Amino acid sequence: MKVPQIMTPGPTEVRENVRMARALATTNPDLDPQFYEFYKETCGKIGEFLKTKNSIRVLSGEGILGLEAACASLTEIGDRVLVIDNGIFGEGFADFVKMYGGEVVFFKGDRRHKINTLKLEEFLEKDNDFKYATVVHCDTPSGVLNDIDSICHLLKARGILTVVDSVAAMGGEDIRVDEWKIDIALGASQKCISAPAGLTLLSISEDAFKSMEQRKSPIASYYCNLLVWKSYYDDKWFPYTPPISDIIGLRQAIDNILEDKEIIARHDSISKATRKAITQGGLNLYIKEGYSNTVTVIEIPNGINDKELLKYMLKEFNVFIAGSFGYLQGEVIRIGHMGENAKKDKVAYTLLALQNSLKALGFQCKKDMVEVFFSEVH
Repeated sequence: MKVPQIMTPGPTEVRENVRMARALATTNPDLDPQFYEFYKETCGKIGEFLKTKNSIRVLSGEGILGLEAACASLTEIGDRVLVIDNGIFGEGFADFVKMYGGEVVFFKGDRRHKINTLKLEEFLEKDNDFKYATVVHCDTPSGVLNDIDSICHLLKARGILTVVDSVAAMGGEDIRVDEWKIDIALGASQKCISAPAGLTLLSISEDAFKSMEQRKSPIASYYCNLLVWKSYYDDKWFPYTPPISDIIGLRQAIDNILEDKEIIARHDSISKATRKAITQGGLNLYIKEGYSNTVTVIEIPNGINDKELLKYMLKEFNVFIAGSFGYLQGEVIRIGHMGENAKKDKVAYTLLALQNSLKALGFQCKKDMVEVFFSEVH
């Protein structure tokens, strides 16, 4: 199989040292005390990366597991939950809340803009009787980035637990779990962290654990029950057999991130240069404000079919970018510049492939996007 240059907004390319780490010989993770130490140390490194002293856990399941687990563990029948929605994944939290018997109350924002914190504050002044609130850091389908710092401070000031989906941001955007008052921060292995898909990583505050422990009814799940993980180290007992090879690979990917002192600045510079190249090339960005460092979402020009464009780029240039889904299906294309994909040469080649593919399908860019990109990137 010919492997393309993957420039989708996750999964991303996986560095060779991560792939090699997953190939190491392994022990029995349920029984060997060495692995409990390894797992704990890995969680400590993730905590350093997330700037938190909260408990860290790595779960066997793609990032959606973390979203459902947070809702399953916190929600009791009749609980009012605030779902902050300015995108597909923001709205999607409601499905998990309802699944476990919660009452959803939406705060809806403009989907082309980040959440307006002044309007959120006005909303909370009138209604703040919520057990917890959910919000997405970067909504991958649209690329909108929310100001998690301000949002979580507003919520915690009113005693509302905060659940943040940072799956598409964690590793490419700054995140300060303790300083920003995040009770549950959710990430996944396959995006900016640049490990293979299949793992959820999350931080859990004492306030969140306390809420789980004080439930009147048991958590209506086992695999999605975060409380069963609380004392794994003291008890030397995992709720299920950990995927040891995947966790060894994740450990290497986290080490890669911690060694890259300029990782946020690099993502910031590349994303700004990409957006400048796109707009000067005569294309329109979908988002009007609240731009992400990790994904750029571009409106498809009139007369261009998204499927034909993506197929042409893959066939002629071996570059794999993405369309979108939901209300954005057929309307936009997405370039992921996150993790191992956030490299100048990879983004430049992607822009070259996009520009030439558009030309072949009848759209002529106003400027050479590659030249603009290199003139802007640091």
